[in-house]
Amino acid sequence: MSLSRRRFLSYTAALAAAGGASWWAQRRLNTPPTVNVRRIGMDLGHRLRDRNLPLTARQTVDCPLLILGSGAAALTAAWYLAKHGRRDFWLAEGVEADGNNAAFRFQNLLAPSGAHYLAPPSAESGDVRDMLRDFGILQADGRYRETDLVHAPEERLLYRGQWQESLLPVEDADSRRFAALIEQLKTLRGQDGRKVFAIPVALSSADASWRALDQITFAQWLDRERYASPTLRWYLDYCCRDDYGQGLDTVSAFAGLHYFAARGHDLDTVLTWPEGLAHLSQQLRRHSGLRAVTGWPAGTAGPSAVDASAIHIREQDDHVRVLLRHNRSGDTVAVRAQQVICAMPLFVAARLLEQAAAYGFQHPLPESAPWLVGNFVLRGFPAEIGDHELAWDNVVHASPALGYVVASHQWIRVAKPEHTVFTTYAALNHDAPRQVRHWLQQASDQTLIEHAAQDLVSAYGRRFWRQVMHIDLAVRAHGMSIPTPGYLNRPLTDTLRRHRSRICFAHSDLSGYSVFEEAVYWGAEAARAVLAGS
Repeated sequence: MSLSRRRFLSYTAALAAAGGASWWAQRRLNTPPTVNVRRIGMDLGHRLRDRNLPLTARQTVDCPLLILGSGAAALTAAWYLAKHGRRDFWLAEGVEADGNNAAFRFQNLLAPSGAHYLAPPSAESGDVRDMLRDFGILQADGRYRETDLVHAPEERLLYRGQWQESLLPVEDADSRRFAALIEQLKTLRGQDGRKVFAIPVALSSADASWRALDQITFAQWLDRERYASPTLRWYLDYCCRDDYGQGLDTVSAFAGLHYFAARGHDLDTVLTWPEGLAHLSQQLRRHSGLRAVTGWPAGTAGPSAVDASAIHIREQDDHVRVLLRHNRSGDTVAVRAQQVICAMPLFVAARLLEQAAAYGFQHPLPESAPWLVGNFVLRGFPAEIGDHELAWDNVVHASPALGYVVASHQWIRVAKPEHTVFTTYAALNHDAPRQVRHWLQQASDQTLIEHAAQDLVSAYGRRFWRQVMHIDLAVRAHGMSIPTPGYLNRPLTDTLRRHRSRICFAHSDLSGYSVFEEAVYWGAEAARAVLAGS
């Protein structure tokens, strides 16, 4: 439920009262942890919004093919192009290398700073399966390499003061009825013969009777189908916030069911690594032959990764002129590219394209969800309630946050390591996204730390702070596109999916929501379009 601004501020005040005292008390009693708060892309984004950047360049360079962005879609395009013999491209990283797949590093420790797992892909996610085969993760016998699967125990829930293994608080008649429905939906096909719920979502059935679910919210559908169980509805809301950044009263009913039914198999596990999906990003870089360059690439030097962000794009008859600004030096060059893969969020592309309306950007942009990801470096491991065994994914019932994962859980060791990292996730849906973004701009480091740590404090109490060495917070004000009702056929995404020119669009935003398989699909589709026109 969306809260009013007054209720949201009351919530933050209560949170500060609960968590702040222990935080500041521990700072007085112990050596305080070092703190790093990163507001990803905010400075450059606001300068672009306010038109506060000179659009001039000291030189012009030629490039056959330029990929803008370094998230999953961009790196997939690079991998697919190189795999099929096209290697004359540059990749401009954007404001953060690997995008929402970025990793956190502290000394010899790795942890996710964004996406942290991949569910085993469906049969329809052919590009993902090909990719995993290339990496040796999906083996010739169809099984996944054991070291890439999450280790046990996988998950647990803090419910009524005690840990339990299942994230569903209580199994009841409603939860059993919902589970039985999902089993049917996993294989259900529409009148056109396609799966009703497929991933990537572009391959789902166009059957209007099922697409009608995209006209109402998931909460409205649950009401209509008389799912009243409070524990089931909490669990479904948690799942929506975890994958979509908003709860069941905001996301489309189609999206709510798609979450459970789309992969179509019963593999009850996930693929994960200490650094999360940054592991796959690094594999994509290696297999595409991307070489990081410190300045600007010379000629057709092969796959080159440049630490730069696009600040202006103008398509002309015989080339695309892209202004790239180096992220470190601020140096700006004009790149004259024959083709461009625009693999950036749509709200960014709308700012950069000189004639954005010509591409469809006269239509409304999808709303995006703000996220806060916290990495807490610990000396050892805090004591558990009832000596319950720590899991990879740890969730607190009825919390506004989404729990925490343990980076060192995937390490194969006889004894626990001396240090570890707990990564917390919070989808900030306590008010309208625009209001939350405004709040994030004003929030102090202390307030953000309290938000990021709330589930850790619930699980361990104030003693948790004694073991914290370092805190890194990643503020992702536009973390992911939200699949609100109507997301399947938004005019903007419909137009961009069909667009063909020297510019190809590739981002999970084209699917209306953000998961790895969707980004891979659009990255590979853009690469195929480029290869077809080569």
